Amino acid sequence: MDRSLMIVSLGLAAASLTSLSYLPQARKAIPRGTTKDLSLKTLGALLAGLFLWVVYGLLRSDMVIVIANSVGAVLVAVVLACKLRDLSYHRR
Repeated sequence: MDRSLMIVSLGLAAASLTSLSYLPQARKAIPRGTTKDLSLKTLGALLAGLFLWVVYGLLRSDMVIVIANSVGAVLVAVVLACKLRDLSYHRR
């Protein structure tokens, strides 16, 4: 296997695992009232970090970084939206 193809394959494998790691959390957060144990600050910091990785990937024209972190950001944004929904519901 060509070295550059092996490096890209490694990056794709790592990106797939990392970006999809929040899928179970997103699925768990969708029902109302299930996010009480999640930190709003942590979710915000993670989303900001993923966004910066997307910008970095765009500046470097590295689509593996862009796609992986975009997928992760969408999943974290879903969890964050559920967290905000649950916070506003409990304040009523």
